[in-house]
Amino acid sequence: MTNIPTDLLRTLVAVVDLRSFTKAAASLGVTQPAVSAQIKRLQFLLGGDLFDRSVQGVSLTPQGELVVSYARRLLSINDQIVHIGDSGPRPELVIRVGTPSEYIASILPGILAQFRERRPDVRFIIRTDVYDPLVRQLRDGDIDLMVGLSMAPPHDARHSRAQEVVWVHSAATRIDRDRPVPMVSYGELCVYHRLAVQALQSVGLDWEDVFTGPSTISLSSAIDAGLGVMAITRRRAEKAGMLVWEDPPLPKLPDLYSGIYVREGGARAIYEQLADDIAAGFYDPAESPPELHAGAATVRKANTAA
Repeated sequence: MTNIPTDLLRTLVAVVDLRSFTKAAASLGVTQPAVSAQIKRLQFLLGGDLFDRSVQGVSLTPQGELVVSYARRLLSINDQIVHIGDSGPRPELVIRVGTPSEYIASILPGILAQFRERRPDVRFIIRTDVYDPLVRQLRDGDIDLMVGLSMAPPHDARHSRAQEVVWVHSAATRIDRDRPVPMVSYGELCVYHRLAVQALQSVGLDWEDVFTGPSTISLSSAIDAGLGVMAITRRRAEKAGMLVWEDPPLPKLPDLYSGIYVREGGARAIYEQLADDIAAGFYDPAESPPELHAGAATVRKANTAA
């Protein structure tokens, strides 16, 4: 066997997405027995069960999860090939990009504009939220691409890079060892806040949230006013004109990991092209090339991140 019929793969994906053989049959315009027969044939060709029969409902085996992942990519490319010969204009494609940071979002427009020069049929929707909700949206197909920071190295990102995290302060900042460390941040759900708290706890220091703000501008102003200290990536601190505390009386902060993630399904090949463009525009070319996972799947488990 050298080829898998794409109609069998399309049936498999429909069953998984709709969580029902009956609903898949209705969406494909065939009978439920026909869907069952196609799944049976696909399992015969692949030599293994795709669905876990010991679990009620539609549940995939490990082999089934892998097959579905590859099937989505193959069908996406197949559908793009089918439309190459269309004489009319290409249908409009909306790409939804999620990011937990208005800083990253501010970098994106230039990259997206260049991308649209090559793909004038594409338009974009940018969503900002903390990391965990964005991960769920990516899993559910509510966004197509995500840029985010995690506390653990991501194994499911198309591109990833370690980012140095530093403390920032102002000349007016004072740290009293007998009092909690005054913290400035986006809030408890922010990855910077989590990282700072863990670092302080590791050396037995207490902290207090003295200023929580919604934007880099508000936080930078709070830092300049001497309200407290903040953990942030060095690159972002320097871009925002924040004063990095090179030798602070505080614990050294571990790296965070930036990742660019692409969802399964949809126009995946186009999403991957955009992810590559974002990586080229976001990462410093003087550093080592960003890690590329050519076959990386979408996020399956949320790292401890914001």
